[in-house]
Amino acid sequence: MVQYYWNPTYQNQHIVPPPVTIPSGGRPPSPGVPVGIPIGTPQGPLPGPPAREQSYIENILRLNIGQPGVFNFSFEHALDSGKNTKAIVGTVVAAGRDHVILNETATGHEFLFPMIYFDYAEFDGRINYFPQT
Repeated sequence: MVQYYWNPTYQNQHIVPPPVTIPSGGRPPSPGVPVGIPIGTPQGPLPGPPAREQSYIENILRLNIGQPGVFNFSFEHALDSGKNTKAIVGTVVAAGRDHVILNETATGHEFLFPMIYFDYAEFDGRINYFPQT
C-alpha cells in the first residue's frame, strides 16, 4: 500500500517518553538503585516540524484559516438519492493531517470532514501559499 503522507525527514523517528523520577515513598532505597534520578532520558534529536514546510493540502488550508471560500467534497456513498457531492460555503476553522473543520457562513454550522472526501476549494481572494524561493 502506498502511503499518502510520506515524509522522509520523519522516517524511523520514534517519540521518546519524558524522563521519569522514582520517588522514595518514605522507604529506604534499595541497594544500588538511585532515588530521585531521572530515568529514560531522551537520546538523539526529538521529532519536530520539518525544516521547510511541506505543501500538503492541509498545510495550505491552515495558511488560509478564516478566508471565505467554497469547499467541495465527494463521497462514494450517496447523501441523498443520486447525490454524492457536498459544497460548503464558509471558512476553514482548522485543518489536520486527515481532516478539515469548516464553518458554514449561512448557518454557522461547523463541519468535520475527513480529507479523503476533499476534492478542491475555491477562495474568494488570493490563496495564501508558501514563499517560492
